[in-house]
Amino acid sequence: MLRLEKRPEPSRAWVALSPLLAVALTMIVGGALFSMLGANPFEAIRTIFWDPIFSPQFSGFTRPQLLVKAGPLILIAIGLSIGFRAGIWNIGAEGQYIMGAICGAGAGLALYPSESPLIFPLMLLFGALGGWAWAMIPALLKTKLGTNEILVSLMLVYVAETILASAASGFLRNPDGMGFPGSRNFKEWDTVYNGELIANTGLHWGVVAAFIAVIGAYVLFSRHIQGFNIRLTGDAPRAARFSGVNPTRIVLFCLGISGALAGMAGLFEVAGPAGQITIDFNAGYGFTAIIVAFLGRLNPIGILLAGLLMALTYIGGELAQLMLGVPGAAIQLFQGMLLFFLLATDVFSNYRLRLAKKEVA
Repeated sequence: MLRLEKRPEPSRAWVALSPLLAVALTMIVGGALFSMLGANPFEAIRTIFWDPIFSPQFSGFTRPQLLVKAGPLILIAIGLSIGFRAGIWNIGAEGQYIMGAICGAGAGLALYPSESPLIFPLMLLFGALGGWAWAMIPALLKTKLGTNEILVSLMLVYVAETILASAASGFLRNPDGMGFPGSRNFKEWDTVYNGELIANTGLHWGVVAAFIAVIGAYVLFSRHIQGFNIRLTGDAPRAARFSGVNPTRIVLFCLGISGALAGMAGLFEVAGPAGQITIDFNAGYGFTAIIVAFLGRLNPIGILLAGLLMALTYIGGELAQLMLGVPGAAIQLFQGMLLFFLLATDVFSNYRLRLAKKEVA
């Protein structure tokens, strides 16, 4: 009979290998899933992971999309990882992403059609403030009333989606749009359009911000006392209190940073690739970023690589739907398998399998 035995200390080998093993298991089980849906499993896996980068037929268009998709995932995941390391579980980054987009877009549209170069920085500021303010709701409720930030932040996503629908069809609707829902198109307003900085690369200001966030998080955790306090709070909450760490400040800091970064991601998206506020503006980046954070081991460099990998599954998944007829729900399930298998293999970082002897009565 097999049983789990706790290790004296976490296995470094399993910690390093479990993300790679999770990806491999996802490919195997995902291939079986695609096979049951009538698609060639090897062709499906190749389409998802190889064709977007190396296919002569598609790579000219899909390769720049890698950074476009990875930018918001990395930016949001970095913010989430700061809280996760402290044991603060912000599951509502999708709502903060939406509110950042609404607040940032609203600030810009209020000044339309001004050509001032200060409008885009102003939109970015309001986008960050919108995400920060939305994250402060679960933060204050947790610190003042002891509520669960998981439930509150998650429920606020649905409130944000309702506000998004109201914005697209009401207070931010394009007055020249003949009554159709949706704001003005920022792609037609050169002053605020977040376009490519280098042609055919997908590099825009959101991607630059994501790289800066990776560097900032690395410095925070490796060189700053606040990073030490965050890690201590997550690893040993009681020791953190005895050492003088204020838990209220940690909650406000972690949720505030994650909300601000998610709000910035929303603004970069609405002013760039998306182009406008629409009813279906949110693309699930806030939820997918949770997978990216854990796949990257809550490490800034790991999150950078995991964000690129997850972006690849987005682009490759769209290709698989187009070329092989794979249902979109199957692609979403395939992406979710990454987190499932990562959590499953992570068990062996702290536990080892042992053969238990059968007791004789």
